[in-house]
Amino acid sequence: MKTVLITGCSSGFGLETARYFLARDWQVVATMRTPREDLLPRSEHLRVIALDVTDPDSIRQAVEAAEPIDVLVNNAGIGMLGALEGTSMETARDVFETNTLGTMAMIQAVLPQFRQRKAGVIVNVTSSVTLKPLPLLSVYTASKAAVNAFTESLALELQQFNVRVNLVLPGRAPETRFGENAKPRIQSGIPEAYADLAKSVFAGWGQSSAVTRAQDVAEAVWRAANDPSSPVRIAAGADAVALAESC
Repeated sequence: MKTVLITGCSSGFGLETARYFLARDWQVVATMRTPREDLLPRSEHLRVIALDVTDPDSIRQAVEAAEPIDVLVNNAGIGMLGALEGTSMETARDVFETNTLGTMAMIQAVLPQFRQRKAGVIVNVTSSVTLKPLPLLSVYTASKAAVNAFTESLALELQQFNVRVNLVLPGRAPETRFGENAKPRIQSGIPEAYADLAKSVFAGWGQSSAVTRAQDVAEAVWRAANDPSSPVRIAAGADAVALAESC
């Protein structure tokens, strides 16, 4: 039975992906900053482990507790919407620490076992906003676009060890708590001079009917983990697929 370690399982894509793999008889290591046993069905195949991807000791302890790992899913991330002018460097660093450097640190922690076994899959969940320039998302997009470029280069490094690396690019997912969790960083990031632009952006989102469901992302992650012929980039969700096809 294979083991998958998924980061950011307290809600949204991570939680649904953990459910998806668990229902298909995988050993699931669901990680979150504050572990909650009540979020997932009770199962002898499930372990819920504390993990902060910005803390090296937390990463080391989680990976050691989960070994051996067959698939690593880097899903943990924080949202950010706002004009660059209204974004503090502290906020920008926080976004990159989790979204970009946290992903790198997790991969670095599992690579020795993957390389030694000459087997393993890494799935990095980024965002379809990296496919098309959008206003008020410069910092967030930069943090995710960096992971895209990193992933595609890393995939070439790891081919010699039979380790696959994939990207899953979800679209906008209003059913998840992602936007709610990002609110503290949104409220302070839109100066008055950008208020009209923000209104038009929000209005445009309200008119869009194509969205991404958490299950779309879980299905895409499953495909990446199990199908060696899958492309490096997999769009997840109706809006993400449409955007990818138009690029």
